[in-house]
Amino acid sequence: MAWTTADMRGACTVSQAVDNSDALTVTEAVASANDAVSSLGSMLVEGEVTGFRGPNARSGHCYFQVKDESAVMSVKVWKWTYAKCGFELKDGLKLDMWGNFDVYPGKGELSFLPKRIAVAGEGPLQRQVEALRAKLKAEGLADPARKRPIPRFCTRVCVVTSLSGSVLDDVKRTLLRRNRLVEIQVVGTRIQGEGAPQDIIRALEVAAKARPDCILLVRGGGSYEDLMTFNDETLCRAVAACPVPVVTGIGHEPDNPIVDDVSDRRASTPTGAAESVAPALDEIVDSINTRRERLSRSMEVILDRAHRATGQQGELMERSVRARLSHERLNVESLASRRCLSSPETIVSDREAQLIQAEQRLLDALPRNLERAGREVEGLDTRLASIAPRIVRPHEVRVASLAATLDALSPLKVLGRGYAIARDEVGHVVTDAATLSPGDSVSVRVGSGSFAATVTETTPAAMQE
Repeated sequence: MAWTTADMRGACTVSQAVDNSDALTVTEAVASANDAVSSLGSMLVEGEVTGFRGPNARSGHCYFQVKDESAVMSVKVWKWTYAKCGFELKDGLKLDMWGNFDVYPGKGELSFLPKRIAVAGEGPLQRQVEALRAKLKAEGLADPARKRPIPRFCTRVCVVTSLSGSVLDDVKRTLLRRNRLVEIQVVGTRIQGEGAPQDIIRALEVAAKARPDCILLVRGGGSYEDLMTFNDETLCRAVAACPVPVVTGIGHEPDNPIVDDVSDRRASTPTGAAESVAPALDEIVDSINTRRERLSRSMEVILDRAHRATGQQGELMERSVRARLSHERLNVESLASRRCLSSPETIVSDREAQLIQAEQRLLDALPRNLERAGREVEGLDTRLASIAPRIVRPHEVRVASLAATLDALSPLKVLGRGYAIARDEVGHVVTDAATLSPGDSVSVRVGSGSFAATVTETTPAAMQE
């Protein structure tokens, strides 16, 4: 994408308006860039060496750039990678490099870190191998977490290799020299040429059925083409899927076929593979003696610590028991000193004396209380006599007024003037003659007394008017 001057000005304006609270530190930015670069994975790069510096006198690493017609990139070749390449690096050399990019935090520089380098032109076969290596690595077959542990003391080892040549003798000699107790089994197979990968796969199956502690897949050195058998995809997958741990020792130190990546342990040589699974007897004895001494010292420390702890606990328990006994002794002595235990009869005599004293106090207080109460009553009589007229008179007037009002409103007063109250048979006051019929019985209340009557005739109110 091409940026114009106007675009850049707009970008600057926007960046000034944006809140910088989420800004990354330089360390965070470089780490993010490194993560992004690492996600690209390994790749094969071809280019011409320029600006070569190395190997460094102190570290042994090499630093240079590679270029093509339109681009240049920095390259760092570590000491061990350079040692395996087998040729001298110099300006103008055209290389094939298999590796990945990395950002160095110290300077924020992007560099290419080769894992393998070769002179360009050896390439097609090597490219094919590296492509397969990357494929199997991406599938996780080279992941260390997938690999199975090799027993530290292998007692049964099965060797898969060619029956001709010195490799098998070297492996047997190494195993017997280091530990004569190791049982050795051998499964012969072709290790190079057409059909060799399939033969090795069948040999691995035979070896696995014997259920040894591990399988040694080994061969001596050879040219790159000779070792191509151990770059076969089918063989590599068979090694990874083998039910018994596989230790490989293919070629010599610089050689690294793909089968080394997927095996459970990789040794640089067949002899190194044998040594890695058969610790020397003297090493085992030394290890046992060392462990015995460590165990003995540990037990002495544990026992000494336990002895001191037991002694401390015993002392604490003894002090605790003594303190408890002393406390209980004081309690018993305190109880024994009480009069109720030393002289039980004092309980009755003390109670008798208390009752006599209470009786005497009561007899002494009774006349005084009666005399005081008499004086208080006489005082109340005098006060009541002096205030009674003031309290009673207003109430007498009020009661007389209410009595007169009640008498005036009394129904009896009305009846005294000649009126009467009639009630029907159920006791209801008769207020309307229409509620009665001839023959009904009524009770009539007059000013003085009452009488019973029988209705002979009723007259409606309208006819009375």
